[in-house]
Amino acid sequence: MLDSMSVAKDSARQQVVLSGVSETALLTLNARAREARRDDPVIDDPMAIALVDSIDFDFTKFGPTGQDMALRARAFDTQAQSYLAQRPSATVVALAEGLQTSFWRLDAAITDSQFRWLTVDLPPIIDVRTRLLPSSPRVSACAQSALDYSWMDSIDPSGGVFITAEGLLMYLQPEQALGLIAQCAKTFPGGQMLFDLPPAWFSRVSRYGGLRTSLRYKVPPMPFSLSVGQAADLANTVPGVRAVRDLRLPPGRGVVLNAAVSFVYRARFFDQLRPCLTLLEFG
Repeated sequence: MLDSMSVAKDSARQQVVLSGVSETALLTLNARAREARRDDPVIDDPMAIALVDSIDFDFTKFGPTGQDMALRARAFDTQAQSYLAQRPSATVVALAEGLQTSFWRLDAAITDSQFRWLTVDLPPIIDVRTRLLPSSPRVSACAQSALDYSWMDSIDPSGGVFITAEGLLMYLQPEQALGLIAQCAKTFPGGQMLFDLPPAWFSRVSRYGGLRTSLRYKVPPMPFSLSVGQAADLANTVPGVRAVRDLRLPPGRGVVLNAAVSFVYRARFFDQLRPCLTLLEFG
């Protein structure tokens, strides 16, 4: 188990100040770390625990946490690992990665791992990652918006490219999100892209300021959403998208929870109401 001394570059807890959408990086980090600390965790994420322990921040601001963020992270890990099993020297591009610790989870899970990793995020996030996370010759970063497509020029696509947009697209305007998908499809044939989005009703509530995780924290507006059917139609509307797969979160903790989730995914009625986790294959 990694401790905070193996993550922070000195023994002092370091202050982190983020705002707006960037602050959600702290929210999701806290959710994964709290889950990983449990005796019956749904994710093994020692780096998340160490990272939280190295940060001087009042995480109670975000209120109670559940399994959902950890299960989402596991789903992204599973799909990345599946792609890397076929293309072990591929590059994983983590768009708006925030304070995710996916590289270290995958590196621990894959024997003799060769994949390379590119983090694309805004300068304040890259600063925190540089200060508090270990360096690796296989990890690089672009301190810029994912909408500044120049990050694509730094990638050698010959070994394959797997792009993650975990918790990103919902915070973009629809034309921005669809433009990003289209540019990735055009630039990286043979690659894949995984993203998650809330249903339309959830996005609508967020835009009216009605989503809070606690009395002290309001979730930023989410302008973009897709239903399961709309996501599937990307294969017909976005050039270069060869196939679309609707995925589900891995099983969590609790018989009742898993039974409810299974029912929701089996009943077509809920396709308009549930979030979508979508894998795009580029041709």
